[in-house]
This record gives sequence, C-alpha cells and structure tokens, in this order.
Amino acid sequence: MLRRLPALVSAAVRLAWQASRRDTAVALGGNLLAGVFTAFGLLATSSVLASLFAAGPTPGRVRDALPSLALVGAAAGLRGVLLSAAGWAQARLKPQVERQAETRLFELTTKVELTAFDDHEFHNAMRRARDNGVPDTATVVEMTITVLTGAVGLAAPAVALGLLHPVLMPLLLVTAVPAGWAALRTARLRYAAFYRLSAARRRKFMLSDLMAERQPAAEVRAFTLRGFLLGEYDRVADLEQRVQLDVARRQAGAKAAGDLLTGVATVAVYGALGGLLAGGVIPLSVAGAAVLSIKAGQTSLAAMIQSLNKLYEAGLYFGDYLNFRALAAERTGPERTAEPPADGFGQLTADRVTFTYPGAAGPALTDVSVRVGRGEVIALVGENGSGKTTLAKLLAGLYRPDAGTIHWDETDLADLDGDALRHRVSVIAQDHTRWPLTVRENIVMGRPLDEDRLGTAATAAGADRVVAGLAEGYDALLDRRFRGGHDLSGGQWQRIAAARGFYRDAALVIFDEPTSALDARAEHALFERIRRHADGRTVVLITHRLASVRMADRIYVLDHGRVAEQGTHDSLLAEGGQYADLYRLQASAFQNGASPAAAS
Repeated sequence: MLRRLPALVSAAVRLAWQASRRDTAVALGGNLLAGVFTAFGLLATSSVLASLFAAGPTPGRVRDALPSLALVGAAAGLRGVLLSAAGWAQARLKPQVERQAETRLFELTTKVELTAFDDHEFHNAMRRARDNGVPDTATVVEMTITVLTGAVGLAAPAVALGLLHPVLMPLLLVTAVPAGWAALRTARLRYAAFYRLSAARRRKFMLSDLMAERQPAAEVRAFTLRGFLLGEYDRVADLEQRVQLDVARRQAGAKAAGDLLTGVATVAVYGALGGLLAGGVIPLSVAGAAVLSIKAGQTSLAAMIQSLNKLYEAGLYFGDYLNFRALAAERTGPERTAEPPADGFGQLTADRVTFTYPGAAGPALTDVSVRVGRGEVIALVGENGSGKTTLAKLLAGLYRPDAGTIHWDETDLADLDGDALRHRVSVIAQDHTRWPLTVRENIVMGRPLDEDRLGTAATAAGADRVVAGLAEGYDALLDRRFRGGHDLSGGQWQRIAAARGFYRDAALVIFDEPTSALDARAEHALFERIRRHADGRTVVLITHRLASVRMADRIYVLDHGRVAEQGTHDSLLAEGGQYADLYRLQASAFQNGASPAAAS
C-alpha cells in the first residue's frame, strides 16, 4: 500500500485539479509557502537567541535582537495569512471533488453492460466504491494537503536544525518512525475489517430496509416476520461487533507500542542534544533554537502522523474507487459508432443465440433463432424460467449473446451504438420500476414532452383513468414517502408503465407480462390497444395468458432456453404440442370456473 500511495495521491490530486484548478493551486501553494516562512522564522529565532545570549549590557543585547525579532513576527504573520488562504481553498475543494468523483462513478454505472449487475463481485466492488470510495476521494485530497502541510512543518525545523548543526537533523527524524508505524498499522487493521465485513454490511442494510421501509411493512406483519428479521439482523450484527471489538483491541496495542517507542525516541533525542551541549559541540543559543525547532517539529510530526493515518486509510478506500472505475471501464465494452436506420428495421433476426448469466450453472438460452418482421406482433410464451425475458432483452440490445448473432436488417446489433439503438426500442419490463416522480415524468421518462402524444399514450394504456382519479392529474407525485405523494395499485402502476411504452416513439416495443396485475376486462382492452399500436411498429409480447396471444402474427414457444415450437395460434393448436397442451389447460380452468389469475 505504501508503494501505491503516491499513485493514489497523484490520482486524487488530478481529480482535484479537474474539479477546480484555482482552489487546488491555492491549497497546495499556500501550504508550501507557509512552510518556507516557518523555516525562516526558526532561523530568525536562532539569531534572536544569539543576540540575547551574547556578552554585553542587556539593553544593547535586546536592541541587537529587535531586527531578528521583527523578522520572526513578519514570518509568523505571513505564515498565518497563507494558511488561512489555503484552508479556505481546501474547504471549497472538498464538495467539488466529491461531486467530480461521484459523477465519474455514475457515468460508469449507467454505462456498463447490464450483465455486470448480475455479477456478485461487481456489485460488491460498486458498493465499496460508492459508499466509501467517493467520500474518501475528497478525504485523500484533504489529507494529502494536510500531510504536505505537516511534512513542510516538519521539514522546516529539520532544515533549520541542519543549518544550525548537521548532526541535529537526524535527531528529529528519529521520533517519526514509531508513530508512523503505529498509524499505518491501525489504518490497515481498520480497512481489513471493512473489507471483511463489506458483504455482511450489505445484508445488514438490506435487513434494515426490510424492517424500516414502507413497501415491505405490510408483509412483515402479515407473515409475522418480525422475529425472523430481528434474528437475522442480530446474527449479522454479532459478526460485525466481534470483528470491530477485535480490531479495537489490536489497534490499541499498536498505538500503545507506538507511543512507548516514541517516548523512548524523544528521551534519546534530548539526551543526545544535552551531550552535544555538554561536550561544547554546539553553543547555548544553538541549543535553545534546537529545542524550539524540535518542539515545533514534534507538533508538526504529531499532526502529520495523524493526517498520514487518515490519508493511508482513505487511500485504501480510494483505491477501491479507482479499482472499480477500471473494472467498470472493462465492462462497458468497446465504443460503437454505427447508427441504426432512423426509420426502424425491416427484419430483426436472432440466429443460433446462446446466453449465460454470470455465475450461472448453465445457459439461459441455447441455440435460439427467431425472426421478427416490421409491423408484426410476435409472442414469446412458455413456462417460468424458459428464457422468454432473457430473449427479449437480447433482442432489445440490453444483453449481448455469448454465441450467435442478432441482426437489425443487415447490421449486427453488436456493431450499433448502444444508446442510439435504445432510442429506437421501448422495453416495459415485468418488474418495471415505480419511479418516485410525477405521473407525467413516469410516462415521458426524459423524452421531449408532447402533450398530445402524452394524452394518446395514457388513453391507449388506460392510464387516463388513473390520472382522472388524482387531484393533481399528471402533476401528481407517485410516492407516499413525500408530502402530497400518492400510492397506486399494481394494476394502476401497470397502466402507467404501458403508457410509457406507448409514448416512446420506438420501432420495437417489448411488453413483458403487461397485464399480470389487470383484471380480465382491462387485460382484453389493453391487448386490443397493443394490436392497434403495432401499426407500423413491431411488438414483442411476453405473457403466460395464451388466450391473449391469438392475435399474434407468430408465436414462439420456449422450453428450458430453447425454441420448442413456432407458428400461428391455429397452426400450433393443430400440431397438438406443448402450446396446445398449455392452451387447453388454461381453457379448461376457465370452463371450470377458475379465476383468470388461477388460470394463468
């Protein structure tokens, strides 16, 4: 870590320089110049003492000391002004550096390939970088400046001692070794505990959210989970506490050893100084100035050791931040500049596609081929875990296949710019996000606002009825955690999500279980609207409710990650295969009086 520390400090200072050149220059330059005036003041102090200890009448010795005394005062005053300016710049620099570091982090987290979030190690690295690395970026900059101040404050008396007599300089530096070792040892112990507990703390925070947030509160009570959750929390908290108590014990031992050795070193320094004075190697005035320099050096040394401790520890966390940035940069993939045609595509083709999630035992899709024509409604059906959602995400360019290709007309999706492609695609996921925004923002989702298109999209999805029931209309905030916020039912949220898909002027629209929370009448109406919305666009529909896909131009039946059957509703029924079995099973459930939810 000591070998890496200069590189980490350099990276943090570069970040600070990018955040604010002026504040970085003032903070660093002010502390450096303040150190120069410190050394100058100590040397002038030696001249004052030499004048006062000289032979002759006292008034004359005082008059002789006045010029040097004025220099001491001027040096102290200038040093104070410079340190004040540097402190002001340093205080300004901290929020700017944190913002710069956080922005760089989120630029990467929003750009990495989606599979990165399915990787446990990536997720852990991201949490460490976000929760500790970003705040400690500013700490590294701050402590670098503070250590620099302490180093200059230590170097100034050391140089002064060296100028007074060459043998005096090493005496001061001897006292730095024990305290420095103790500081680095305690920082390392604290970081090792943090690294060891990072996964446990993630689980602890997850459990605290489950016990303290509104969304799971009802189920916590309905399933009497209070005892279970508290027990899980205690188990994780016990581990955290044991580790922290062990670290506290070992840190106390390191600090005690460091303090003891520092005391021994200090006694040795003053003993050596006394020996030099007794042996006539240095005069009394030099010895007096040396005592003042040693005291000043030890004060700077104590501050520098404390800052070095914080710098070392912050450097460990900042190292996590830099490591994550490098890891995330690797997961963004190469830059692609090819643009998809502005008017959409004639045919979207997946050819022998295979895909495996990170850490999974086997592939989610194997040798899958599908064809989607412009303006068609394509249905993907199958049992849970058959690969329907994974295939849809591959078609949307959210995942890239491990083998095989997906072509937008003649262009491989792997060659297209990701953002440009996603502007042509709209994906309404089964587990869509319930954004804590207004109704309007939930539907528009960052696209240019077109009130006419907003109203059309809301009507097509049935969300206009949801809006009509809210006093604030499209301006209603959809989050009860904020004053004036509203909570919607699952079906109402599903209508808002569907309106989001209708609003986006996309060539390819993917609906993943868009009616799972709707009643039978609303479900039928939404599927009719989806069919009408497909005019000139392509719709990929994922659903378990096979009665709703009869209008699809083509149906693909997936089974354990493979395409088992394909065709129209009528041709698949005529084949009497898996689709026909599932369809008849659902139909018989309705005929026997089962609810739509039970039938699905």
